[in-house]
Amino acid sequence: MKIKHIEPIAVSFPMKKPVFMAGVEIRRADNVLVRIEADNGAVGWGEAASAPTMTGETVESMMAAIGYLTPALEGRPAEDIAGALAIMAARMYANSGAKAAIEIALHDLVGRATNQPAYALLGGKQRSRMAVLGVISTGELNSDLRDAEKKKADGYVAFKIKVGIDTPRVDGERTRRLCPVLGGDALISSDANQGWSTEEAVQYLRAVADAGLSFFEQPVKADDIAGMAAVAAEAGKIAIGADEGIHSLDDIRRHHEREAARGASLKAIKLGGMRGATEAGRLCDALGLNVNVSAKTGESTRAHRARTRGAIRPSRTRHRRRRGARAPLSARRCGAASGVAAIGGAPPLGVFE
Repeated sequence: MKIKHIEPIAVSFPMKKPVFMAGVEIRRADNVLVRIEADNGAVGWGEAASAPTMTGETVESMMAAIGYLTPALEGRPAEDIAGALAIMAARMYANSGAKAAIEIALHDLVGRATNQPAYALLGGKQRSRMAVLGVISTGELNSDLRDAEKKKADGYVAFKIKVGIDTPRVDGERTRRLCPVLGGDALISSDANQGWSTEEAVQYLRAVADAGLSFFEQPVKADDIAGMAAVAAEAGKIAIGADEGIHSLDDIRRHHEREAARGASLKAIKLGGMRGATEAGRLCDALGLNVNVSAKTGESTRAHRARTRGAIRPSRTRHRRRRGARAPLSARRCGAASGVAAIGGAPPLGVFE
């Protein structure tokens, strides 16, 4: 089975509701879908979200990158996904989101053609269910409180509060008001998305020290490992997690060596695909780091399905973040119900039938 045709498709999805985070308000999801057709008629689909401040990629740049990579991939054996990754790495530096969309589509294609779920192509299933993390990100206290109550009533047991939107004092107070609503038995985290300085992040931590947070993600700029380590040193029992700062296995090692994070958020668009995210999860396992299996805000069912079907980390993966552009479709297709994602065995991603 050989790759016959690769087609990138630019899409723009309306968000069900806007997402507010540090420095940005997201109302539409601008993504790229990839359709790969084999010479036997089999078809696979992949997806990547534009993420200018995370991967440096826009829809336009991913369309161009996929077009540049296509001639080196068409005509190759579709089953040789490792070979495709090596060719893409040799032909083009970085552009991890564009490469991830192709890699996800290849897993979908091969899984369909061989009647295997994607996790079988990645080393085997590690679990059958995982908690879905509900993101609270309306940007305003009263609407956040209503959203928290609804998510808890819907059965969510893991939550992420978006901060870095206002001052540490204001966001700290909002966090403290939300935590009792979410409950003492819930896993509660917050995420500043690089929105604060080291000093501001420490101010926030002091404000929420006894609020019940489990972890606080990416408080400072992605490349500021010294700042991450300084925040971690002041964090006490609240674990510091890295997200935008993780783009490679070396990034994970550096954060661990500097004691700058006790966990990592793994996204296919940052790590070049499902295999990169799986390898990163195994490294985190070896280093004793926790893992948040995550998707970029605005990625649709295709990307969420890919995250769920991955074989990432047997022991410390605690939840999968759901922030899709079309949440009801994601929940139905990905098996997410009552705050839990069920990992089925149908081949392999099964969204665009």
